[in-house]
Amino acid sequence: MNDLSTLTRRFFLKAAALAGAGAALDPMRALARSSTAPAAAMHKAASLPISIASANGLEATKRAVAMMRDGKDTLDAVIAGVNLVENDPEDDTVGYGGLPNEDGVVELDSCVMHGPTMRGAGVAALRNIKNPSLVAQRVMERTDHVLLVGEGALRFARAHGFREENLLTDASREKWLSWKEHLSKQDDWLPPHGEEDRDIGALFGVEGRPTGTINCLGLNDRAEISGVTTTSGLAFKIPGRVGDSPILGAGLYVDGSIGAAGSTGRGEANLLSLASFLIVERMRAGDAPTDACLQACQRIVAQTKMKRLLSEDGMPAFNVNFYALNVRGEFGGASIWSGRRFAVNEGGESRLVDSAYLFER
Repeated sequence: MNDLSTLTRRFFLKAAALAGAGAALDPMRALARSSTAPAAAMHKAASLPISIASANGLEATKRAVAMMRDGKDTLDAVIAGVNLVENDPEDDTVGYGGLPNEDGVVELDSCVMHGPTMRGAGVAALRNIKNPSLVAQRVMERTDHVLLVGEGALRFARAHGFREENLLTDASREKWLSWKEHLSKQDDWLPPHGEEDRDIGALFGVEGRPTGTINCLGLNDRAEISGVTTTSGLAFKIPGRVGDSPILGAGLYVDGSIGAAGSTGRGEANLLSLASFLIVERMRAGDAPTDACLQACQRIVAQTKMKRLLSEDGMPAFNVNFYALNVRGEFGGASIWSGRRFAVNEGGESRLVDSAYLFER
């Protein structure tokens, strides 16, 4: 039995004693109910419209709600919200000023999804354009495609009038140079390895290398819902690396009749689980948003087998964070590890809300 199986069994036994025989039929649900995970809070919007986002979305959610109150489309509203972060040179996780790949080039990813029409699109490994969310929206509106990448995405953006510019700020350049100057095994080039190998990769503890992303979801008073996720991706990645952020079903998923979900954190883990799609499907089956997000966290924990991604005691050595909003105005968020928060705005000033979690640090 591997460390993760032992860990899961330990929490299962603890939770079964607390929750009774019913929990024993589902060890992963028992894991979420163990004493390390708080009871899932049921958050319900006091009024609509509402917007929720990752913790860096305080201003984004405020702008999104203001625009929805003015009658703007939900997708236009959430994109305008994340544009504030994409355009901010002080934020090194998204857009202009984002941390570059290992060659010192900023590559951006984004996807959008419009609940009323069930359309969506994304762009990946896009260079020189600071608003990939707007380019993704243009792909959705002006092509028959769902995903454009690399040079093709850049040529499409140029054709639609997007201006090219150098996205690497002096501050981000200095961080990249420091990383290159201290390289050892803390990069993404791995030797041949198997499930039992440890200490060969680039994880820097639970929070890991900067992964910066913003996800923003919006619901108006007509129960119309949309979402966007945008990022500069994993700092110092191999050029061309694409995480979950531009992939519909992973970094974002919206069903106009059910709700929306998005993510931040370790994109590779989310790509292997397509967790945003899972969360929306769990809400379709009746789960509250927070419970659905916890289910996604549980799925990722169960799928993580490689020792290089686990601590010595079998715990995930990374974090993934999820955010969900349904068409009834119920919302929630959850992470593998404690200490995460997300932004909520129902009008006026935005606030931060604690995320549920599986494990306490």
